[in-house]
Amino acid sequence: MLFNSYEFIFAFLPITFFIYFYLNSKKLTTASVAFLVFASLFFYSWWNILYLPLILASMLFNFVMGNYLSKPLKAVNKKAFLWFGIGSNVGLLGYFKYTDFLLDNFNGFFGSSIPLPHIVLPLGISFFTFTQIAYLVDCYKDKVKEYDFIRYALFVTYFPHLLAGPILHHSEMMPQFANIRNKTKNYRNIAMGLFLFSIGLFKKVVIADTFAVWANAGFDTATTLSFFEAWATSLSYTFQLYFDFSGYTDMAIGASLLFNIKLPINFNSPYKALDIQDFWRRWHMTLSRFLRDYIYIPLGGNRRGEFRTYINLFTTFLLGGLWHGAGWTFIFWGTLHGLALMIHRAWKSFGFTMNKYLAWFITFNFVNLTWIFFRAKEWSDALKVLSGMVGLSGMVISDKTLSKLIALKSLLTEHSENFGRLIYGTSTFVWIFIAILMTTLCKNSNEIAHQFKPSWLMLALTLSGVIYTLFDISKVSEFLYFNF
Repeated sequence: MLFNSYEFIFAFLPITFFIYFYLNSKKLTTASVAFLVFASLFFYSWWNILYLPLILASMLFNFVMGNYLSKPLKAVNKKAFLWFGIGSNVGLLGYFKYTDFLLDNFNGFFGSSIPLPHIVLPLGISFFTFTQIAYLVDCYKDKVKEYDFIRYALFVTYFPHLLAGPILHHSEMMPQFANIRNKTKNYRNIAMGLFLFSIGLFKKVVIADTFAVWANAGFDTATTLSFFEAWATSLSYTFQLYFDFSGYTDMAIGASLLFNIKLPINFNSPYKALDIQDFWRRWHMTLSRFLRDYIYIPLGGNRRGEFRTYINLFTTFLLGGLWHGAGWTFIFWGTLHGLALMIHRAWKSFGFTMNKYLAWFITFNFVNLTWIFFRAKEWSDALKVLSGMVGLSGMVISDKTLSKLIALKSLLTEHSENFGRLIYGTSTFVWIFIAILMTTLCKNSNEIAHQFKPSWLMLALTLSGVIYTLFDISKVSEFLYFNF
């Protein structure tokens, strides 16, 4: 079920809200938790009920492993069980996510013809797998104090975060579920939750889905892209991805606040970043936290010398790229970010500084260029966009723009074969300009929520945004991170 659908907004969310708090009002707290688990599993099964046994089996396995890891065992045995648990989770994820990729590359390398099974990736498997790996590590470190299967099931399946994060820690969620004050309706949280949900809905439906049209036209439809078309394509995807994923996160945080549960912040204006390290402290913050805590630090972090630190940085982001998708373009994207972080660390170690406007310009354009590989389905798609961005496919200007450049028209049309009508209208570049201003100069939703005060004006703004957005929901589209 999608957050940006009539079924979710007008049926699932309000029905779940009222039944949950009705059960709590009758002091049926265990029943309310069980109901929320049931509702979350129903939410997950709406897409494809065939994957329900998968998530149930995964939860049962990890709960049993977590209980075992919490017992006083010999250090060797405890670590062996931890690695078995992690390996089983990674194996499950690897089977669904990487089998086709590995077989395809095996066939290509050895000239074999093993048929590909074309396994469909279950929704949310990357997120609930990482969540449960973190749980096993926390059990191993004796950070988990509660072992109740129903509450554990709620931690894993809780519908606001289930399909695309944020990636949660057991310790930051379970005390909230257990807090008795969270069992009664909090009207301030309800108001703020609806406000945040409406912001996220607007981001997704109005902004991200508008940019999606232009990004898809450039990456998937066009055979060649001129200079302006290529830049419009790359920037459209850059902003589509931001408003799509941050919109999902806002909607997840907002929906969760209705139940008095605060999910961790996942975005903090990443396109304001002045260096690549700052970017990763702001973008998909819970993934960055996971990569730091469960890959970078276990590899040694920065504790084993400078050379090893560089290797650890590179390895972490190489694996981060592979986590996002089974493809060489994702691996290359992770490689570029790993190299960028190595260069940034070296730059800082030499004590160099840079003008903040130049630093922002370089960081933003690096991120924009690397998103091309993140989006491209094939290498040829990435090369098509990149070659256009450096002008190798000509510099097309639309007829409408040419008519406004009368003084230059005679000069430009001497080579009329290179000019004509763009596949994009002027409105594309207006939207891009506005998006740049929004993501670099305006307050983000977290800052707005921090200053939120319920009022009639806020109610009017929220209702206006929702009503405007509802007219576009007929063109329902998936969130991009559902694919990862």
